[in-house]
Amino acid sequence: MDERHVRRAVDLARHGAGTTSPNPVVGCVVVAADGAVVGEGWHERAGGPHAEVNALTAAGGRAAGGTAYVTLEPCNHRGRTGPCVEALLAAGIRRVVYAVDDPGAVQGGGAGRLRAAGVDVRGGVLAAEAERGNEAWLTSARRGRPHVLWKFAATLDGRSAAADGTSRWISSPASRAQVHDLRRRVDAIVAGSGTVLSDDPHLTARSPDGALQGRQPLRVVLDRRGRVPTTARVLDDAAPTLVSTAASPAELLQELHSRAVVSVLLEGGPTLAGAFLAAGLVDRVVAYVAPALLGQGPSALGPAGVGTIAEAVRLDVDEVEVVGGDVRLSGRPVR
Repeated sequence: MDERHVRRAVDLARHGAGTTSPNPVVGCVVVAADGAVVGEGWHERAGGPHAEVNALTAAGGRAAGGTAYVTLEPCNHRGRTGPCVEALLAAGIRRVVYAVDDPGAVQGGGAGRLRAAGVDVRGGVLAAEAERGNEAWLTSARRGRPHVLWKFAATLDGRSAAADGTSRWISSPASRAQVHDLRRRVDAIVAGSGTVLSDDPHLTARSPDGALQGRQPLRVVLDRRGRVPTTARVLDDAAPTLVSTAASPAELLQELHSRAVVSVLLEGGPTLAGAFLAAGLVDRVVAYVAPALLGQGPSALGPAGVGTIAEAVRLDVDEVEVVGGDVRLSGRPVR
């Protein structure tokens, strides 16, 4: 029963993807003493009520004596909103079941405070599932840097462009629509100066008709030598842009972390991707493989610090699907 309700909370948390940063995505289910689900909620936006408060509001008086199922340990600090621990205690919740411990030094301690008040607390339920749904924020909190997702499109033989440099379009319209949704959900998109010079990308989240779609991420161009011209599309006013001269991927991520960037979508060329992989700074890979063969042309990945097959970056694949004729593969480097 606990797992069923926590899994529902994990599903609810997904509704907040792309709107809660720099806060985590969190879902909550409130079950009355008689076993009936009386309230559901999720954290909808940064600065707004947390998931527990939304679920308790929906439950009203029926929450008293019941159980709250939450994807993340309830917070015990006062920021833009009050502590969720206080809201749970005020509602008369007698049991709290959560998935993932809060790693934050400021936010943590909610479980201990609940136990001290006589609430029955169980943690770690479906922790792996909940962590996957909240991996960007957890990476930021635990490692002190943004979560990095590397997205690329390639032909079946690993080419990102033809011999003459043309690359539009390797992937299908359906795949490109998914990429725009990925952009909408992250805080920043990173590309190198080489990609900007060769492709002049806009790096915005757009709908199929080309219109800007919702919240726009920070566009980041790594340009150590000042090569990007002022006429580049990435420098227009459609979204904020940061041109960085950071000397390494680690330095760039620290710069972005200081700006409260929690998640990064890496869309640069093979050189930039190789540098991030070599540094061990890619947390997830999403590849769109088109059923096409080129035989020559630039590869999707440049030098990545791999000299022998034993050093290959292996992926723990969690999803494979066909999208518009392409194969979409998602996985995480095995560390």
